[in-house]
Amino acid sequence: MHKNRVPDWTSRMVFALAVALVAILVACSEEESVVRVDFSKREEVTIPKPREDLTYAYLPQYSPAVSYLRHHRMVEYLAKATGLSIRQVFPSSFEEHMSLFGQGRIDISYTNPFVYIKIADRYGAKAFARIVEPSGNDTFSGQVITRADNTDIETLEDCRGKRWIATDESSAGGYLFPLGLFWDHGIRKADFAEVNFAGGNQERVVYAVYSGEYDIGTIRTGTLDITRNRIPIREIRVVAESPAYPSWAYATRGGMDQRTVEKIRVAMTALASDNPEHHAILAPAGIARIVPAQDRDFDPVRALMAKISGELEE
Repeated sequence: MHKNRVPDWTSRMVFALAVALVAILVACSEEESVVRVDFSKREEVTIPKPREDLTYAYLPQYSPAVSYLRHHRMVEYLAKATGLSIRQVFPSSFEEHMSLFGQGRIDISYTNPFVYIKIADRYGAKAFARIVEPSGNDTFSGQVITRADNTDIETLEDCRGKRWIATDESSAGGYLFPLGLFWDHGIRKADFAEVNFAGGNQERVVYAVYSGEYDIGTIRTGTLDITRNRIPIREIRVVAESPAYPSWAYATRGGMDQRTVEKIRVAMTALASDNPEHHAILAPAGIARIVPAQDRDFDPVRALMAKISGELEE
């Protein structure tokens, strides 16, 4: 009987493995220095947080493109003047603007006084400045408009039974002020054939009246000048104008560092329309200048809201 022979290459492999094992055992037997760690001694390490931008939002009464064109220079100026990192954000509606403010995602809010009072009551917004209009007044009004060739509507009384489109349920000049005007003339919402809203966009109101979709619309003063390049405003006629109320407010979150608020206020109130560089910032935004403000400055709007509260709740 023949015995199987182990091939030479197998013998060589076994020998090599044996040598390697001996080398490992020898290495492990040598003494090594041991590093001891004392876990009772700890040091706090602070990881720097990335710098967060402050957000600036303009209540979206016009398209995002118009909002950007009107305010991007203001945002750039504030960032440069204060040394703060500030960027503009674009809520899609009045309601979203208020919601984002409540979530802390809007730091600097530029709104009409009606929305300001809402976010002050709901979320603790603090007014720190308000604007002076291009007219030189620190107040503004609402307007009732119709087509220039609509001979059926000459007075407020003629608006009864007509189709009304307003800017937004939270619009001041585009809804609240005209609603108060109608109230003072004995006209209630129930007296209209239809009352609808344009989602906060003043341009849509003007276009809806121009196209004949609605008989009357309500907008804030100044809107016709802004839309003149897109809608032939010679085809639009102002039927009536509301009393004037405090103009737009700048507000911040209640918990914002007051040193930061003061930096922003100082930078804003330093803008002067007779300075060419400043004029290039203010004019597109429809602002003559910015003045300090307090919450009580908007009490006339609160009084109007209280007077017509029943109409607002419907």
